[in-house]
Amino acid sequence: AWSGWGVLSQVQLVQSGPGAAKPGETLTLTCAISGVSISAQNTVWHWIRHPPRKELEWMGYVYPYNGATGYTSSFQGRATISGDTSKNQVSLQLRSLTAADTAVYYCAREPHSDTEQSGTGTKRGSGFYAAE
Repeated sequence: AWSGWGVLSQVQLVQSGPGAAKPGETLTLTCAISGVSISAQNTVWHWIRHPPRKELEWMGYVYPYNGATGYTSSFQGRATISGDTSKNQVSLQLRSLTAADTAVYYCAREPHSDTEQSGTGTKRGSGFYAAE
């Protein structure tokens, strides 16, 4: 069992954004975080979506501690994930919307609890908090 859930139980993620958007438009969603600094060294923030009748799709991440971002290939160049440390929030901007972008979008926190021991390669897992 992963030992960090109890410590993380006071973290809250609250999303905001338009309920709908039209093809060709740009969608901007914001995830306001409380209970932890988005720029904490051990925390990565992800955006994930769930299209109707399909599996979850991971879109990408931002690591505000050093500004790193990464995207799955299908969203590279069309999505921008960013962190605003002054407001303690992370945002997703998705451009050139099509009907295929219809989905429930989630922001999620990945609190790293990884440990690597020399010679064993042992890693402890990480967990997700998601807000709809």
